[in-house]
Order: sequence, then C-alpha cells, then structure tokens
Amino acid sequence: MKQFKHYSFDLWMTLIRSNPNFKLERAKFFFSTFNFSKKTLEEVEKEFRRVDLMCNAINEKTGKNIDAEEMYLMVISAINDNDPEAVATVNIDALYLEMDALLMRHLPVHYSSDTIKVLQSLKQSECSTISLLSNTGFIKGQTLRRVLHILELDAFLDFQLYSDEVGFSKPNPFFFQLMLDKVKKPGTNITLDDIIHVGDNPVADVVGAQQMGIQSLLINSNHLTINKLLN
Repeated sequence: MKQFKHYSFDLWMTLIRSNPNFKLERAKFFFSTFNFSKKTLEEVEKEFRRVDLMCNAINEKTGKNIDAEEMYLMVISAINDNDPEAVATVNIDALYLEMDALLMRHLPVHYSSDTIKVLQSLKQSECSTISLLSNTGFIKGQTLRRVLHILELDAFLDFQLYSDEVGFSKPNPFFFQLMLDKVKKPGTNITLDDIIHVGDNPVADVVGAQQMGIQSLLINSNHLTINKLLN
C-alpha cells in the first residue's frame, strides 16, 4: 500500500478491544446496585449489549452523539422495566466515576500484537502524521485518553478526536471535517488523496471517509489486518 501523509484511525476494534472482565464486572455492579426488579445477571448483560447496539445505530443514523451518562441511565431503566423511579435518584456523576475506576482496573488491550509495530513503522517514516477519530459510547474521550497513555498508544498520535467531546459521530461529515481541518492547515501541501481513514465499521469508517473524498481501509471485520498498511 502507498505511503500516505496522514493516517486517521478508528479506535474500538481497530486499535484496541475491550477487556472481557470489564464488561462482566460492570454488569455485576449494575446487577447488585440498580437491579430493583431482580433481573438475572445474564439479563443485565443483555441490556448492556442492546443499549450499546441501539445507541451506536442511532449515532450513525443521526450523526450526533448520545452521552455515556444517558446510556447508563437507559440500562438502569431497562433492567427495571422502564420504571421512572429507578433513575430518579441516581447520582450520575458518581456512577461514571465508578465506571471509570472499573475500566482502569480492567483495561482494554491492543487489538493485535501488531498494533504497536505498525504505528511505530508509520511514525518512524517521518513523512506521515497519525490521528484518532473515534465514536464513543459507555466510555468517554477523557477516559480513553488516559487508557491510550497507559497502553502506550498516545505517543504515536498527533491528535485525538472523540464524538462525545465534539457532539458528532461518524459517519457525519462534520466529524471527518474536524480531522481534515487539523491535517490540511494553511501552508501544507496535503491533498485529500494523501489521507486515509482506517477502521472496522463499513458505514461509520468506510462510507464516512468516502463521502469526504479520502481513502479508506476496512480491517479486522474482514480478512484484512492493520498489517495491510505496510504491504
């Protein structure tokens, strides 16, 4: 593959993946803390998956962003048969801090053993810049920045953009434009053909990139891996 002057990456299921222990412990916490309707642990886990998929679909459709706090409240409401009283007294700020701390105890991991190697190779060429363009869900950008520092990924990134911080989600052109505005600064000679966005989602990543006129590469959800960037 040709050398690009800028590489934009998706985050989840592209550079990192969830630690299974985090999702299990999160479900256990909600099971023991907010489960007034006495649902099973499996039912609580199912509601987390349902809310996650639903909000992802809505964000992709509207191009906007449903905040993490709203998503957690949706889960609490769902496991209590949508009883308004279930969410009335929730301290949402304290809840997010609890989830933040839980994530730090069960950190995400690199998607593959080649993740660091590829980013390092792209960065060492000194001809390219690298950024992150990530939709967020239950985990905010402010938390993910800390995670990427611990996982030693932030050193390869020139900047990071998160949907919860800007109010837009991929494939919204406005979100991609924020990335392009940072890359194509006055005085630079970077064209749209010099930029590629890499991700695992055919809609959010591939369609989003193509509608902006930049190159795209779908990985991990198909037969390709991040190593394709070096081939």
